[in-house]
Amino acid sequence: MAGLRICVPLGALLPGSVEVLEAAGVDVAPLRDAGRRLILESPTGTTFITTRPSDVPTYVESGAADLGIVGKDVLRERDPDVYEILDLGFGGCRMVYATREGVDPTPAALEHLGVVRVATKYPVSATRHFTATGRQAEVVKVNGSVELAPLVGLAHGIVDLVATGRTLRENGLVEREEIFASSARLIVNRVSQTLRAEELDELVARMRGAGS
Repeated sequence: MAGLRICVPLGALLPGSVEVLEAAGVDVAPLRDAGRRLILESPTGTTFITTRPSDVPTYVESGAADLGIVGKDVLRERDPDVYEILDLGFGGCRMVYATREGVDPTPAALEHLGVVRVATKYPVSATRHFTATGRQAEVVKVNGSVELAPLVGLAHGIVDLVATGRTLRENGLVEREEIFASSARLIVNRVSQTLRAEELDELVARMRGAGS
């Protein structure tokens, strides 16, 4: 049987992913010397698929990868049909609602307009949060610098992922509400969990031990 196929996110979560896999005994040498290659094979038979974080659940759900590493923020936004096996304990950040400094415009918007306009890259998470708290939100999907939206009047506030909050402060924004905490998670394809249970259980146990 071929080795496991592991989908690894490019960007901020890549160093932590390499570290936790290496600590679990996985040969990560190909990841350290990836260059521009997107599919990497180790001498031990493990195949690494590297892609943007938002696409990791797609590869795992479809079976193109047996398992993957992805932020909880992506899982909550995408809600893929996969097993979320383990909190890997790195890549910590928070999803928050933020507005311009000074008086919070949210209550006035709700009182006078009946709705608050929110710009975000995470429309599902934003909608769920405001619905769960009994408020109506008009969600504006943006793909670039979401911090710009309240500054030019596009929205009353934003829902975005923050780590230190520095970008908010530099743009004159303040956090009003924390929506949820996020960190890197290990996810597994449902069919792979059945057909390759022994291999996956062994790897998960090693990764759990590495993170303890």
